[in-house]
Amino acid sequence: MVSQGPIEQVSFTKNMTFFTNQKQSYPKDNQSLRLTATLDKPLVFIFAWLQASEKHLAKYAEFYLEQGFDVLCVHITPWQLVWPVYGSQKVAADIVKFLSNNDFPEGIVIHGFSVGGYLWGECLVKLHADPHGRRVLEKIRGQVWDSLADITEIPVGVPHAVLPHNATLQGVLRNYINYHMKLFHEEATQYYVKCTHLFHHEPALCPALLLVSKTDPVGTEKANNRLRGIWESVGVKTSLKCWDKSPHVGHFHKHRDEYIELLLTHLRALDLPMYNRKAKL
Repeated sequence: MVSQGPIEQVSFTKNMTFFTNQKQSYPKDNQSLRLTATLDKPLVFIFAWLQASEKHLAKYAEFYLEQGFDVLCVHITPWQLVWPVYGSQKVAADIVKFLSNNDFPEGIVIHGFSVGGYLWGECLVKLHADPHGRRVLEKIRGQVWDSLADITEIPVGVPHAVLPHNATLQGVLRNYINYHMKLFHEEATQYYVKCTHLFHHEPALCPALLLVSKTDPVGTEKANNRLRGIWESVGVKTSLKCWDKSPHVGHFHKHRDEYIELLLTHLRALDLPMYNRKAKL
């Protein structure tokens, strides 16, 4: 653990919040999202779950700040999810702009939750279409996916996130989303299919850790095991931890000590200059 000052939060956009404990808060150019100072720490990109509270995200940010990282949290709203052309794809464009227009000499780690995997998939679509996209992907040294939701589980996941305590209304919303996905194939569903394919078959080629549970109806053990098999086949070293009982995006709270141990082991095995320097001391 490193000593830290007070945590500063800086909003880059409505969907992107930067956390740091350095005195300077890295002001940026609003058009290019270029920082005026190169980060001298590795950056953790947190791709949040739907309806994630600032309080819960701050706990993850605080953990990473204590380990010597800076943190950038990104999120999408349910509306941005179901209307990707006007919503999630615009957020993805900002993320790719930020990644492309800045240098990250200390490397990047992705830590995503649930539908955050879909948002990263939209980023992959844009990166694979960009001649310089491969250079951006090489900046990413590791990835962690907690309760990763397969896109086929959107009708389960969205009602669960929006109406966690109302089973009746969850059913109503689930029926609507199924209808929405059939009716709006051109406006929405085709994009889910495309970015899901890229997420599975053309990922960032860096070590991955998948965190799941047998009782999660959204980020299922079966879907994550299938993903692990695909990633291993394309050269992504992938570890999977499956707890017997743990709620969707609740593994950190339910199994805190083991969760932290798994994270630290994964992080220390990555090709991050911070850990390479420590190993040489």
